[in-house]
Amino acid sequence: MRAANCYDAKEVFYTGDRFDRAVKFQTDTKNAIQHIPLTAVDSFLEHIPKDIKIVCVELVEGAQPLPEFIHPPRTFYIFGPEDGSIEQALIDRADAVVYIPTNTCMNLAATVNVVLYDRMAKMQLQINHTEHIKKIRDTNNRLTIKK
Repeated sequence: MRAANCYDAKEVFYTGDRFDRAVKFQTDTKNAIQHIPLTAVDSFLEHIPKDIKIVCVELVEGAQPLPEFIHPPRTFYIFGPEDGSIEQALIDRADAVVYIPTNTCMNLAATVNVVLYDRMAKMQLQINHTEHIKKIRDTNNRLTIKK
């Protein structure tokens, strides 16, 4: 949820019961769950509008490396679980399947952060970085670089 909030995701869906068990250990100091709808679903396919591209992120033979991937403007990302794989029906329905070329597999939170950062970085947004840092940093951080 924190990654979704950092990179301006509009909504998060999840399947299974892992989140329900883990929520009591939640450490998101930015309370993303108050800003982004979080919905449990039985099937992702039932919740994807027809005009949105499906991108699965999973270690799948034949998947496209993330550095070479061009993110569609409107995308529903489906991330593989840490202890399993995305269902074959979702892979078959996907408009693209990508993977992150690392030395070993990453956990779900790290994967979400990398993919959403890659999307943002490739958008080449015009940002006043000084003002942006002032706006988003923690209240305990007032560091500056003195030359």
